[in-house]
Amino acid sequence: MTMKKITFLTSVLLLMLSQSSKANDINILAAAIIHQSHGEYLVNVKLEHHDTGWQHYADEWRLVDNKGNILGSRVLQHPHVHEQPFTRSLSNVKISSELQAVYIEAHDKVHGWTKNRLMIDLTKMQNGRITSRAK
Repeated sequence: MTMKKITFLTSVLLLMLSQSSKANDINILAAAIIHQSHGEYLVNVKLEHHDTGWQHYADEWRLVDNKGNILGSRVLQHPHVHEQPFTRSLSNVKISSELQAVYIEAHDKVHGWTKNRLMIDLTKMQNGRITSRAK
């Protein structure tokens, strides 16, 4: 293999890796929880992810308690390449009045669940509503 081919292949590989790492970071920008009725809530989550297409996109978010129990999950059916950031909702989520905090977690098709979660302090809920934004 010539030095020119090696240089070219190295450049292509580095470009592919940089695109992959760009799409890796799912930013959970904000979430809102709104009381619906009898312990059920509407959850809105705003995400940002550099989706590259069907092979690599943010494909799910979920609401969990402090023990990791899943309270609700929203599967995202398609990439949002030209719609960033985007907000998706999930209704009728049961949240126990005993919980003081819940967390939003997000997933992408290549890298799995992000380590960055958004914590929502339920003790600060007012009039059946709370909004939390990433810092």
